[in-house]
Amino acid sequence: MRATVRYDFTVLTDGFTVARKIEMTVLSAQGVEGARLCVVGARGGSQGVPGKNIRNLRGKPVIAWTIERALASGLFDAVVVSTDSDDIAAAALQAGALVPFRRPADLATSSAGKFQVWQHALSASEEALGRTFGTFVDIDCTNPLLEISDYVGAVSLFDANRTAVDAVMTVGPARRNPYFNLVEPDASGALRMSKSRGPTVLARQAAPPVYEHVAGVYVLKPDYLRTSNHLLEGVVIGYEVSAEKTFDIDNELDFQIIEFLLERRLRADGGD
Repeated sequence: MRATVRYDFTVLTDGFTVARKIEMTVLSAQGVEGARLCVVGARGGSQGVPGKNIRNLRGKPVIAWTIERALASGLFDAVVVSTDSDDIAAAALQAGALVPFRRPADLATSSAGKFQVWQHALSASEEALGRTFGTFVDIDCTNPLLEISDYVGAVSLFDANRTAVDAVMTVGPARRNPYFNLVEPDASGALRMSKSRGPTVLARQAAPPVYEHVAGVYVLKPDYLRTSNHLLEGVVIGYEVSAEKTFDIDNELDFQIIEFLLERRLRADGGD
């Protein structure tokens, strides 16, 4: 099924483009350039919240929320989990994902780059599954507030702009603005605005728009992933999600906030 999608685009001063979804229908698992691979990354050595990827959240492991939604979306030809942990692998298999390889130890540390983890996941998935993919999608399991509509929206935006962009990433409204209420010390230690265009911005509403990088959905051309060194090396545009979906689990407070927001949504939707 082909999607009917309309977006409202905002081009920021540095050329970064953000899109807000206006209208959308469901996509099939076949992208513009063939099958889509979804990778859910989850290493076992979390320090901020030990065991966070399989911690119980409303009756199921955190990672299961993302896997089940990815499978239910109908977007993906394969949903694969990249992990170094047997416990995470077991939870992923229970939720319905494939775990056809283990992540190498050097890519399972707190200092390992996400982009390099993706590169390995793409190569290992294609080797293990015996096929190539036309679109690579990574979804962060530490943000269980994202919904299927967000997955579809980001992928739709990528498909609609594939000839002009290398990737799409989720962004959200920033809570602070470097032109207005973020400061940093200069060489003398005196505080200055983090960014300036000359005259001091005196009101929040007058500050240029900025966005937070939301741990969520990343959609990339496989060839771009294979040949680049980091996400923003090429042409990347943003898919904007609402403020209540911008949280991910980095510490205990994050978990409590996400648990509260998820419970509130489930109650509003009639869930138990």
